Amino acid sequence: MFEIIVLGIVQGLTEFIPISSSGHLVIGQNFFSGASDHLFLEFINIGTLLALLVFFRKKILTIIKDVFVRKNYRLARNIIITAVPAGVVGFVLADFIGSSAFFGSVVVVMVTLAVVGVIMVVLEKLPKASPVKNGEALPAKRALVIGLAQVFALIPGVSRSGSTIIAGRLSGLSPAAAAEYSFLASLPIMMGVTLKILITDQVYLAANMPALIVGNIAAFIAGVLAIGFLMQYLSKHSLAVFGWYRIGLAGVLAVVLLVQ
Repeated sequence: MFEIIVLGIVQGLTEFIPISSSGHLVIGQNFFSGASDHLFLEFINIGTLLALLVFFRKKILTIIKDVFVRKNYRLARNIIITAVPAGVVGFVLADFIGSSAFFGSVVVVMVTLAVVGVIMVVLEKLPKASPVKNGEALPAKRALVIGLAQVFALIPGVSRSGSTIIAGRLSGLSPAAAAEYSFLASLPIMMGVTLKILITDQVYLAANMPALIVGNIAAFIAGVLAIGFLMQYLSKHSLAVFGWYRIGLAGVLAVVLLVQ
């Protein structure tokens, strides 16, 4: 039960803070049990999905009104464009991702933590596209670029929020606007994954119901807190501190792997 609660908290915090939920969960599960239970990690995404829906409920209602009442499709269109690449690749490679040792490897996590961490540290010095106010103002091509960046988040350690916020910054969004768009663009994928596992993995769900309920409650609470923190933090700061954290964690993992 302690492991379940810890993994739920880790999932909730790291799904939104750009330090990689999948990477931290791979590390956590290897530390606790020496194995990665991919289905458990997918199921506790339900808690983080609920955290997103609750935190952005007003924005989501605005998008719905824009589409069905005001006939303004720009933001909804951009979200779909951004979601499609990772959604398609994730669907096609779902079995491989769930079974491959690559996606449960601490070495892979160590490398991706470091590489993306360096990008975050130097991000504000990189050239960027002309500024845009928010996700609705993004040209479709830039929304697609963010979507292509999101594909790399299928690799543990990259971070879905990290890759899309980086791409959003390079596409002209402010840090806070990039974070908001990143979270909104993750909704279709997270909803799709949740629907898929609820349909195809009912045996696992029934066999592990108590653990999944506890893990999702922990993930939901931690997720709401993490979203609120990140939105406030990025209104005044860059991603650099998260980059340094990732680099430091990668260094710790390298030392641990060397002494084993």
